[in-house]
Amino acid sequence: MLRWAVIFLIIAIVAAIFGFGGIAAGAVSIAKILFFIFIVLFLISLIAGLMRK
Repeated sequence: MLRWAVIFLIIAIVAAIFGFGGIAAGAVSIAKILFFIFIVLFLISLIAGLMRK
């Protein structure tokens, strides 16, 4: 999931360079959502792993 967030961030940067503001804003918002979902899932798996020990 982190990979997809980075891909959308790169798309946003390239779109911003070429002047496509709407596409860049959309790609940035998708990248943010995917990044936060990744962080939440990472923390859940980290806590679950610590509870098993």
